[in-house]
Amino acid sequence: MQFHLDGFRGGNPEIHEAAPGREGPQGDLPAELDVLVVGGGPAGLTLAAQLAAYPEIQARVVERRDGPMTKGQADGVSCRTMEMFGAFGFAHRVMHEAYWVNETSFWKPDPNNLEHVVRNGRIQDVEDGLSEMPHVILNQARVHDMYLEVMRNSPSRLEVDYGWQFAGLEKLPGETPYPVSVTLHRTGDEGRTRNLRCRYVVGCDGARSAVRHSIGRELKGDYAYQSWGVMDVLAVTDFPDIRLKSIIKSARDGTVLVIPREGGYLVRIYVELDEVKALGDSKAITLERLIEVTRKIFRPYTIDVREIAWWSVYEVGHSVTDKFDEVPSEIDDTELPHVFIAGDACHTHSAKAGQGMNVSMGDTFNLGWKLISVLTGRSAPSLLRTYSAERQAVAQDLIDFDHRWARIMGAPPEDQDSDAEGMPLFQKHFIEHGRFTAGLSVRYQPSVLTGDGDYQHLAKGFEIGTRFHSAPVIRLGDARPVHLGHSVRAGIRWTLFAFAGPEDPASGNSPIARLCDYLENDPASPVRIHTATDDGIDAMISVHGIFQQGHRDLDFESMPPLLRPLKGRLRIKDYEKMFCPDPKGGDIFDMRGIDRDQGCLVIVRPDQYVANVLPLDARESLAGFFAGFLLDPRETASP
Repeated sequence: MQFHLDGFRGGNPEIHEAAPGREGPQGDLPAELDVLVVGGGPAGLTLAAQLAAYPEIQARVVERRDGPMTKGQADGVSCRTMEMFGAFGFAHRVMHEAYWVNETSFWKPDPNNLEHVVRNGRIQDVEDGLSEMPHVILNQARVHDMYLEVMRNSPSRLEVDYGWQFAGLEKLPGETPYPVSVTLHRTGDEGRTRNLRCRYVVGCDGARSAVRHSIGRELKGDYAYQSWGVMDVLAVTDFPDIRLKSIIKSARDGTVLVIPREGGYLVRIYVELDEVKALGDSKAITLERLIEVTRKIFRPYTIDVREIAWWSVYEVGHSVTDKFDEVPSEIDDTELPHVFIAGDACHTHSAKAGQGMNVSMGDTFNLGWKLISVLTGRSAPSLLRTYSAERQAVAQDLIDFDHRWARIMGAPPEDQDSDAEGMPLFQKHFIEHGRFTAGLSVRYQPSVLTGDGDYQHLAKGFEIGTRFHSAPVIRLGDARPVHLGHSVRAGIRWTLFAFAGPEDPASGNSPIARLCDYLENDPASPVRIHTATDDGIDAMISVHGIFQQGHRDLDFESMPPLLRPLKGRLRIKDYEKMFCPDPKGGDIFDMRGIDRDQGCLVIVRPDQYVANVLPLDARESLAGFFAGFLLDPRETASP
């Protein structure tokens, strides 16, 4: 974490100085907004936390509830989401507080007594090397709390406006800076309304989304009408795996999924119930029935529920909308989107794979930097078309996976095939799809934001379109072991990782030195073209150097000036832009398949995905890539 750049300021460095005009309470909802976020759940708060860092953007979040969530609902946080939390600066707090899913156990009917269950296997939950982050369990309400703190501590001091319900919107005809007219009702009092004019509206308002309905989108898919109960309990049990994630399939009474919770005592139990014909039937299911079914499935072990922290019943459904914005497919080349939907508003699924909250937050992590780039004049509004194109495909993959997983989980034991070693299908499926459940299977297809892979061979371990797979390095300036990917922070800044060849990087004729000289001084450099006059050198494209030599073998002051720039009001040197292999953690060049002879450029998007891989000397390709979506601030003004 870097601070004191523009002068010493005591106190908590995570609390930013308030922007002018944002020092006090944020006040009533204004008549005009750049962005209105509808819904204060995980998707809405992920977006709001990004917007809050840019006080020049007028953004507000409305939530129909009368206050923050305190318990219940989602809890699984995938490795990929933990990487994203790192970009917001609170992954370490989640790791400290959460339950870590280290192993998963599998239970099946005892062949000697079908009334009982027996452990069939126990495996490591996340395979080695997938991520530096763990798979954890933490109450959704605590995730909200951390986002809310980021917002409160931001320059804009953004808060959620509770007690406002979305009532409808209208797209206004003609050219107007605020083309979306929105009506809000005070929750519980439809007589109290507020009309707003907005540049953009983002519906993060759940599976019954009123924003989705207002733009004519529909959730399409199938509903299994299979009822599941869920309860967070404090209980006494002799079940040996109660503090492990456990999947228990009984012979006749269904399936239980055990998810230990944070704090060492609380446990979440998902209970498969009988198939029901309609949603109304599930409402008749009682807490007592959930406990009764759980006790039957646990046999021969006992469980005595002492307290219920939260419980609910829901039905498994799998559905997705065909598009995540309001622009009809047949005219999406001419009309620009102004209304978006995210999270459960555009995809629904079961909770069994633990992906709902994670994919929802991924939606708005994708959308946030694009909205900010457009609203601050860094990119043309056409960039916003890529949101629906990228995230709808991700949601469809999730629905397809979850449909298969829910069907396998719900199948009776006699319908479960086993392999030659006797491993049940549900256990085998879990192992084979570990990357998916870790949130690491997303791969964006070639587009204006994603290269075509012509030079993928230069960095085989940084697959274009996938998230940047971090690796340990040693920071040259202070010899500190760090993870390279942690230098990518939430915002609109792109990161250019320059992996040097074997030459001495201090030599003015080395490829890395020539690259840095071009990026810093050539008028055709994308760094110069896309950086505004009053911005710092790495405001839009931050360049980092990674060398093959050990950190004790290089002289910091002899490195290319671009990699040790003078920044900020006081023109202070940045010591955190150069890295070397970590002799203890592993050589990043070997770990990620970097071509040692040629080196390469790895371009990383603001949302931590690899956008392209290029040779160190591919200057025209590099400049052309950034010109495809970034504007020249000397020729444009903010909208």
